[in-house]
Amino acid sequence: MRAPVTFEKFEVHGDMNTIPDDVMASIKKNRVCLKGGLITPVGGGVNSLNLLLRKELDLYVSLVSCFNLPGLPSRHENVDIVVIRENTEGEYSGLEHEVVPGVVESLKVITKFCSERIAQYAFEYAHLNNRKTVTAVHKANIMKLADGLFLESCREISKRYPNIKYNEIIVDNCCMQLVSKPDQFDVMVTPNLYGNLVANTAAGIAGGTGVMPGGNVGTEYAIFEQDFFDLNLFGSAEMMEVVESGFGVTRGEGFDDERG
Repeated sequence: MRAPVTFEKFEVHGDMNTIPDDVMASIKKNRVCLKGGLITPVGGGVNSLNLLLRKELDLYVSLVSCFNLPGLPSRHENVDIVVIRENTEGEYSGLEHEVVPGVVESLKVITKFCSERIAQYAFEYAHLNNRKTVTAVHKANIMKLADGLFLESCREISKRYPNIKYNEIIVDNCCMQLVSKPDQFDVMVTPNLYGNLVANTAAGIAGGTGVMPGGNVGTEYAIFEQDFFDLNLFGSAEMMEVVESGFGVTRGEGFDDERG
């Protein structure tokens, strides 16, 4: 890339307990970050640094673009899906505690503010990028209050965009439809947990999670990233994802035409 961008480089590991102060200061100063994969160890004792970044910087949008890449075989053609996931509440908030020995309670909190905010982002993204349809993914047939509030918020926002078609789909049916007929989907907006599942499924259909660029975006800051972890496994496809994530940085900084 010929974009006039320089990088401040920092080394962060998933087994750290927190994000170093100098790293956080750099992100807040520059407002845009290109991040490698951070693995959170399974089990207790170590916080998710990805979750800490999202909370500290209010990165309320997880955006993953899933599309066919030239030269990369995939089962389906004409895949062009954008998954927009609420990033700050729901099951992935880390609100867990042990009530009594042997009994753990994990809280799912859904708010009208966050639901409307992510829906607004999804519809505005669709409007600005000439997308035709926004599909809300939910489980309101079971979680009638929590996911019901999410759907209610999406419906309210959809009324502001009469030229964009609005659909709703239950998450388990969504996953089935994704693997059988992915070209029916355009922009998808989801609560936190479902978005993780849907984005990985859509990425796998298009060629793999290791080749689809993504980012976490807020009103003040943006972090773009790729989704592989072992640098020894770099191939041309994985390198392409780093490049695409780098393009995300240049677009975020307004250098749309500086590819080279």
